[in-house]
Amino acid sequence: MQYSYQPQGGVCSREMIFTIVDGIVVALAVNGGCEGNLKGLSRLVEGMPVETVIAKLEGLHCGGKPTSCPDQFAHALKAYLNRA
Repeated sequence: MQYSYQPQGGVCSREMIFTIVDGIVVALAVNGGCEGNLKGLSRLVEGMPVETVIAKLEGLHCGGKPTSCPDQFAHALKAYLNRA
């Protein structure tokens, strides 16, 4: 099933669309943000368990911001877990 998340905290990305199958991230697309970095993030997380992605990305900062696009994806996955 496909899920959508709107990042918070002033990051550049506007929407994260991801698919989870049996606890594994099978797809991630990000609208807005740094295209190359987010394409790289998408390729890196595909095939990984949700909990592993959260552990690796949660708490990452971007510049002086208290969050980042990867951190926001961790938040998206936590929101997914809380509603699943």
